[in-house]
Amino acid sequence: MGLSEDLEKIALQERELRLPRLDAGVAWELGSLIQTMALERGLTLVVDVRRFGQPLFYAALDGTTPDNPDWVRRKSNVVARFHRSSYGVGMTQEMKGTTLFERQGLPLTDYAADGGSFPLAVEGAGVVGSVTVSGLPQRDDHNLVVEALCSMLGRDFAALKLEPEQA
Repeated sequence: MGLSEDLEKIALQERELRLPRLDAGVAWELGSLIQTMALERGLTLVVDVRRFGQPLFYAALDGTTPDNPDWVRRKSNVVARFHRSSYGVGMTQEMKGTTLFERQGLPLTDYAADGGSFPLAVEGAGVVGSVTVSGLPQRDDHNLVVEALCSMLGRDFAALKLEPEQA
């Protein structure tokens, strides 16, 4: 699957994976679900669920490093700025042959257009927050978040996931 197909699938994910609301209970449910998935699979990662400007859930699993929270912050900043998944923004920049710094003047110390942060859109309100993970390869970070949202919303993950990259 190429960049164009991946971007189409990510756009579909962003349209389809909308929450009825985002409050502390929903954030706890989503964050706990991702944490449980990670623990059951032996994954090492940081999980962050937030309304913009307000952290609602945070967990750092054993084996993470001080770099992981910084990646979470930088990827979440991309979602807050563009209201799109950090992976989708990064792929768009790659297709254009540019970076967020070159195109937007955004410092890499504050913005990371890498997979793992996904916009939390609420029906009737738009994008109000993000769910972010850091610790896996970027495509796996992205897919883990999408899988958790699919599980919460009763959606078919097999129909929405990004397929493994072709070597």
